[in-house]
Amino acid sequence: MRGSATGKLVRAFAVTAGLAISVMPGRPVWADNITDAFIGAYNTSGLLEQNRALLRAADEDVAIALAALRPIINWTVQVSQDYTRSRTSNVVTTTEPSRFFTGLGLTQLLYDGGASILGKQSAQETVLSTRQTLIDIEQQVLIRAANAYLGVLLQEETVAIRQNNVDVSAEELRASNDRFEVGEVTRTDVALSEAQLASSQADLAVARGELSIAQAEYVNAVGKAPGRTAGQPSLPNLPRSEAEAISLAQRNHPAILSAQHQVRAFDLIVQQQRANLGPNVSLNADAGVRESYDNNDYVNDATVSLDFTQPIYAGGRLAANVRRAMANRDASRANLLNVQKNITQGVTDRYAAFQAASASLRASTERVRASQVAFDGIREEATLGARTTLDVLNAQQDLLDAQLAEVASRTERSRAAYQLLQAQGLLTAERLGLAVQIYDPTLYYNLVKKAPARVSKQSKDLDRVLKALRRD
Repeated sequence: MRGSATGKLVRAFAVTAGLAISVMPGRPVWADNITDAFIGAYNTSGLLEQNRALLRAADEDVAIALAALRPIINWTVQVSQDYTRSRTSNVVTTTEPSRFFTGLGLTQLLYDGGASILGKQSAQETVLSTRQTLIDIEQQVLIRAANAYLGVLLQEETVAIRQNNVDVSAEELRASNDRFEVGEVTRTDVALSEAQLASSQADLAVARGELSIAQAEYVNAVGKAPGRTAGQPSLPNLPRSEAEAISLAQRNHPAILSAQHQVRAFDLIVQQQRANLGPNVSLNADAGVRESYDNNDYVNDATVSLDFTQPIYAGGRLAANVRRAMANRDASRANLLNVQKNITQGVTDRYAAFQAASASLRASTERVRASQVAFDGIREEATLGARTTLDVLNAQQDLLDAQLAEVASRTERSRAAYQLLQAQGLLTAERLGLAVQIYDPTLYYNLVKKAPARVSKQSKDLDRVLKALRRD
């Protein structure tokens, strides 16, 4: 009787042990992969849309700065009604002449020490800095998508393992009850099996809850609910050494490139504020017609003037502007050094994390192999009566724990690989080769950089671009 009950339990263990291994690899052909997650995040991210709009706003600053170098033409129309009442030699005279004026005025800056040109160049550097910021935002969107995908994958496989553990525990409980009925075990053994099943069910409930949380994060990050995941992704191409990774980051990371453009922009602003201390020369021209409604009189007049202005005293405002610009320039230089250090540390941290995750995966894989050998041996010994049911159950639990650790290690290695890619500034849709319409920041900029007039052909082209960009 003892051999029969034990053999029944061992056969159940053999079936469920095979189930534990088989539930994970099989994936349907329609399953989502990490590339699908990247594409969904890139196409639906509100954060990317927000920062693209901010970049277009920065583009307009170039047009605004360019406008300061162009003539300003105004048309003026004036209708006036005067009322005059006078008394001379006891004679009161009242007049109410009506006048009409229309004319054109032109103002053209001729010289300002280069301040306006420097302002335009500074705006251009700000545009380049903002473009790099947009790329950095793109990296944040894509790494969140990667983490969301890997999170769902981890929790799916955890649920499968936990479900298998419940099945094993339920089979053990049935076997314990059978052996108790024939007097091979005590009520205590049955209670242990019941406790094991309850614990397994609790772990499964927690795993299912964590899967729901991971799926909600996926929806937020990717823009749609996940299908069943397609399994662990292939690792991206990574540097062969930490030094190579740091070198790539220093050349490519958008945070560094953005900070470099900020330094150049503030350098130009300092020069601009110094130029504002000098003279400026402008040309002013006015031409118009004045008519009176009371008669047919009219006057045509025109004025042309060349104005020279040199600030003498402005209450200290101009000097303060120079000092403020210099302080902002110094701050931007310090920020660049800080960003470079942070990027270097980030690459070092991520490279070490990837190496550690790879080593952990190798150890976890070996642990699974050893646990499988141990389980098979204890199972055989149990059929001969040399091992108890609890021994077999503990060995099976060790194997399941090892499988769980291996899944976590493999997921962590994938996560660390993509985080290392981000730390180098290489986690972008273009470098990943995603099948998406890559946002081209130069398209809008090229249409506005020459500050087209509102009724020009370029302005109509701008209207079409803006209409295409709007999602409402």
